[in-house]
Amino acid sequence: MIRIFTLTSISLASLMMSIASDAKPSAHSVADTIRTEVYPDKPTEISPLLIGEKIPAVKIPAADGSLFDLNAAIAQKPTILIFYRGGWCPFCNRELAGIQNIQADLVKMGYQIMAISTDSPDNLSRSAEKNKVAYQLLSDADLAVSKQFGLAFKAPAAYGKTLETGSEGKNTDKLLPVPSVFILDKKGVIQFEYINPDYRQRIGPELMTAVAGTLIKSIQ
Repeated sequence: MIRIFTLTSISLASLMMSIASDAKPSAHSVADTIRTEVYPDKPTEISPLLIGEKIPAVKIPAADGSLFDLNAAIAQKPTILIFYRGGWCPFCNRELAGIQNIQADLVKMGYQIMAISTDSPDNLSRSAEKNKVAYQLLSDADLAVSKQFGLAFKAPAAYGKTLETGSEGKNTDKLLPVPSVFILDKKGVIQFEYINPDYRQRIGPELMTAVAGTLIKSIQ
């Protein structure tokens, strides 16, 4: 079954009712998200992890090139995990800046923030400087993590050169992740997700703050 996710038409009230209800893991397993060499042609055809499921074990390069143990970090405190396309994407840069503007509020609630993109570590450093990002940026240049989360799809041919440059040649499959936001508890279980096949539509800072504030009491 194809799962298509978009929350742009859902009101804040209905969203709060949804995340307040008890989420139960589905039969969808982490193994199902480890893709073969065949990936969806369209962002509407991805099959991502769902609310109630646990994220896979992930070690991923940070902006300084060191290997970052995502699961060990998540075990320390509730996490807002963002997947974005890259520093070359204006919609992504706007999203990163918006999250930076509410970072202090989210940290005060008890969260940590991490963002994953197709950029190489060097390009992540440039993005952090450009957008004055103070939270953790991580490099999924080969999209190994995006594949495991079920977010990867074949990029349009026009993106080929951009993806090659941004990943410094590591994105050999020429894939993109569908931009996504996950809120995770300390066990790495997904408590909320916003996954929209339309890359121009992102969850706004106001809604992100409201959702995070509603969830924190149940996942601390």
